[in-house]
Amino acid sequence: MKSSTDTLPKTQHAVQLIGPDELILNKSKKVFRPAKFQILCRIEAVGLCFSDLKFLKQFSSHVRKSRIVSGIEQEFLNDIPSYVPDDFSAVPGHETVIRIEAVGDGVKNHKIGQRYLVQTDYRWLATPNSNAAFGYNFEGALQQYVLMDERIITSPEGDSMLIPVSEKLSASAVALVEPWACVEDAYVCKERRNLKGNGKLLIAADIQVSENILSEFFRQYGKPNQISWISEFPPPVDLKNIEIKNTSISEIENFTYDDIIYFGSNSETIETLFNKIAPKGIINIVLSGNEFDRKINTPIGRIHYGGIRITGTPGANPADSMKYIPETGEIRDSDKINIIGAGGPMGLMHVVRNICHGAERIKIYAGDIDNIRMENLTKIAKPLAEKNNIEYRPYNSKNEKTNDTFSYTVLMIPMPELVGDSILASSEKGIINIFAGIPADVSAHIDLNYYIQKQLYLIGTSGSTIQDMKVVLEKVEAGKLDTNTSVGAVCGLDGAIEGIRAVENRSIAGKIMVFPDCKGLDLITLEKLDEKLPDVAEHLNNGLWTKQAEQKLLEIYKQA
Repeated sequence: MKSSTDTLPKTQHAVQLIGPDELILNKSKKVFRPAKFQILCRIEAVGLCFSDLKFLKQFSSHVRKSRIVSGIEQEFLNDIPSYVPDDFSAVPGHETVIRIEAVGDGVKNHKIGQRYLVQTDYRWLATPNSNAAFGYNFEGALQQYVLMDERIITSPEGDSMLIPVSEKLSASAVALVEPWACVEDAYVCKERRNLKGNGKLLIAADIQVSENILSEFFRQYGKPNQISWISEFPPPVDLKNIEIKNTSISEIENFTYDDIIYFGSNSETIETLFNKIAPKGIINIVLSGNEFDRKINTPIGRIHYGGIRITGTPGANPADSMKYIPETGEIRDSDKINIIGAGGPMGLMHVVRNICHGAERIKIYAGDIDNIRMENLTKIAKPLAEKNNIEYRPYNSKNEKTNDTFSYTVLMIPMPELVGDSILASSEKGIINIFAGIPADVSAHIDLNYYIQKQLYLIGTSGSTIQDMKVVLEKVEAGKLDTNTSVGAVCGLDGAIEGIRAVENRSIAGKIMVFPDCKGLDLITLEKLDEKLPDVAEHLNNGLWTKQAEQKLLEIYKQA
């Protein structure tokens, strides 16, 4: 083992999740020494995220807490003590900046003393319904030191999930690149607009399918390697080299097909088919002039976490459904945007991002039920909107009902019923972006007839790509974006559990930054810094967090 110091502590403080809704502050957690391919990092700062709350509630049932099933040799995982899948105690926290303190002899591309922004999503390491991630099935940043493995944090393309950062930025500004990148990914994510060529397609038909419809469809959108047909009706004669299923849909293994085309309008059938679509799959509903007889129980949690997509047509041609799938989740010129839950830390990021995006003639409606949070948002957003000539309208969604329809809706609140409400409030070709992480196993009854008739599109993303993070980091380093505008409170690990509960209660209008080196620092909002830490408060800029305030805070607690 190579090390920058022989005085690394044997134990540390850490916040651990030991079961559903069970958090503890462990003041004697072991500091692992790095083995051959491992890296020991000191945590400079970590932001608390609503995703931490979702993990808190779900624990081992969270899709990213599951065991890795592919992408790496299983024996490698046995050598990594920070790999904590299933019921193992976990350390949450994924919005972070780290500095390397020690490395194993086999580490090639990361050196002691280097400072990095952490990309947390290991998308090539699959769990049954998602992927591995730092702060979930690998220990995260709510501790003083974290152990990583170079084999885990290096993608198959050779990209490291540690992004070098300069010394000129505050730790908080760097750590907050991660949530801002998640916001960016929600818009720039590329949507699949064809059939998966090397995938599996299921065609289910409750009606007779016309000749040549499918052969022409395959000509336009590709023909998968494996095609299965399940119906009481025979397949069209032009549909060749297919597997005919002689069973019921309910007997098909769940999460099997990359694409599904359903010809029909039977409510029970479509609900069963939803269980058969694989992660990142597209289900294409061809109503053929009919309608469902009721609202449909739809797996909306899988839109966010599983990346599934739903499209459809009132007509008889599945090609019509594919035409209105957008290239990305990006806002468009003249969009009328409704951001529901805009007063929270992530909502603020969405509002600011879209105001500054550059799309022309857009209108932004920002709704929340908390007037204090909305005042904080408007203090930041209104001047930016005026500068960018954007119409900005804040509203209290509890007391003020907008009877408007919207071409773009962003959901920041993980309430399933809001998805159905947003569909009915959407104009033609509207996009509903499910940003809030509704659990993967949660469904909601929605009006799929209206959804299909209006050519609406539900999207959702989880996490961010390394490219998203680099784009946001470049903006921060160039001074084009100040991620510190998101900070609403600070604490050490001693205040982190209270901070997570504040996220749960929505009681702080801003991001909570945890500084693990500040032992004994309880949770303090920026509004109370004058009272609690006046020497730090004098370095705020019109009430906003700054690098100078962070430096003073660290100086005070280093001396303590």
